[in-house]
Amino acid sequence: MTRVLSRPPAHPLPSPGVVLELLKPITWFPPMWAFACGVVSAGVPLRDQWPVLLLGVVLAGPLLCAASQAVNDWFDRHVDAINEPQRPIPSGRVPGRWGLYIAVGWSLLSLAVATLLGPWVFAAAALGVALSWAYSAPPLRLKRNGWYGNAAVGLSYESLAWITGAAAVLGGGAPAAPVLLLALLYGIGAHGIMTLNDYKSIEGDRRSGVGSLPARLGPRTAAWLACGFMALPQLAVVLLLLDWQRPWHALGVAAVLAVQLAMMARFVRQPVERALWLSAFGVNFYVAGMMIAAFAARGVVA
Repeated sequence: MTRVLSRPPAHPLPSPGVVLELLKPITWFPPMWAFACGVVSAGVPLRDQWPVLLLGVVLAGPLLCAASQAVNDWFDRHVDAINEPQRPIPSGRVPGRWGLYIAVGWSLLSLAVATLLGPWVFAAAALGVALSWAYSAPPLRLKRNGWYGNAAVGLSYESLAWITGAAAVLGGGAPAAPVLLLALLYGIGAHGIMTLNDYKSIEGDRRSGVGSLPARLGPRTAAWLACGFMALPQLAVVLLLLDWQRPWHALGVAAVLAVQLAMMARFVRQPVERALWLSAFGVNFYVAGMMIAAFAARGVVA
């Protein structure tokens, strides 16, 4: 009798823990927070909005943002092999084409969940998915240029998530102008936050032709630009809040901006060494200002 030997699969399934690492939970917070800011800023009573808030936060973070991370890691696998070879795909812990399958599947799952929150949210989710693929995938691959690549991510993670949160609790109605203004300003500011994130991959970006701002302009010039992109929109928010007769909220945003400016002064002197530090600690004050502004807008549009 001939014994038939079974062969192990050429590309075994990645473990759940490795898939979770690929989806990068640490990156989910910004769009989840922006969605919550949108809900708060819409001016509707919150007591009946908790189901929408919870489902929307899951959509913004563990679904849409996670999908974008999988998309980015798949199309960045060759760059990551230089910069961060320990990541799930270049390390082989997500073998074969499983990275692509996860990116596609998670994108489709995000769109399916978005249908539960109405047509406005589905349209926003579809735009977010399109931007995430355009950012990472050929032929557009927006991340090759740090100017509009970072703009696409900032507007998607902050502005779009904020507007989506407001639209979700308004039952399909358009958010008021103050809500849209704040969402746009904080999305522009996120351009600078994305630049901070690019400092960890300067060498790989240069070798692979990715034109992130630190690689394109040099660390020092990019540092000044990142700080400008973060600080100027917040200053505009302070002025708007004063115009809307919300002086205490304006003072709160000014206070968190002052802390960031002090940290930025240290960052521009040692940009490569302090980019991660500013991203880890300074951004906390940035997002705190977002919620302060959201409550201010709530009082204006209610």
